[in-house]
Amino acid sequence: MSTTTHQVDSPSSPTRLAVLGTGVMGETVLAGALRAGWQPADVVATVRRAERAQELEGRHGVTTTTDNTAAVREAGLVVVAVKPKDVAALLAEVSPHLGEGTVVVSVVVGLSTRFYEDRLPAGTAVVRVMPNTPSVIGSGVSAVSGGAAAGDDDVTLVERLLSRTGLVVRVAEKDQNAVAALSGSGPAYVFYVVDALAEAGVLLGLTRAVALELATATVLGSARMLDETGEHPVILRERVSSPGGTTVAALRALDDGGVRAAFLTALEAARDRSEELAAALEAQA
Repeated sequence: MSTTTHQVDSPSSPTRLAVLGTGVMGETVLAGALRAGWQPADVVATVRRAERAQELEGRHGVTTTTDNTAAVREAGLVVVAVKPKDVAALLAEVSPHLGEGTVVVSVVVGLSTRFYEDRLPAGTAVVRVMPNTPSVIGSGVSAVSGGAAAGDDDVTLVERLLSRTGLVVRVAEKDQNAVAALSGSGPAYVFYVVDALAEAGVLLGLTRAVALELATATVLGSARMLDETGEHPVILRERVSSPGGTTVAALRALDDGGVRAAFLTALEAARDRSEELAAALEAQA
């Protein structure tokens, strides 16, 4: 899979932003935009409930509305963050009100840029994003892919939007299902491994609290070491593995248990399921 990671600066004069749908991921993008340089006055978010409007206005100082069409009228950047089943109806609602040159960003899992392009004015730039849940704390991964009408400037604008939610990687759209399998679902695999390590620690006699603390800190520290040193994981693994030592014995047990092969099988299963769900979503709309 070919990827390109781009360093992006905060925008000097941010494009007006509309976030349609303010669940967890919608609010994550909104908060990231504010950290990246958008001013609250340049952002409008749509809500369904008055209580949610009060939460967002109080927490972020942005304007909120229940009117999707009003939100997009003056926006140069529109983020679609509703449930997949609601996207087609939303696009039908807002399409006539999009201004020329508006960039539409999808953070909805499974829907292609073509799905949006077929329902928006001809030539609308659409950028597809696959974020993951650590984006909520600014430590996520977002893979971005431009659609047929999206130029480099459009994709770069979206990278700026996401720059404070974590790593932003540009990929070909054909690779989005692989991204969903690796980094989209990836946090669940890490949580699974941390839980397994902690459970093993309990079986070896540690208290549950200490075992979980050790497992979490070990994973966090190892990931930071990979990131900060730039070393290949094999090299770092070998530095921990003294000949005939405890780590080698443990790694042999993992290999005997088929752990590496199980990860490959797991990611293939996730990718295949992502393709199935995407096909089902597009067929229903």
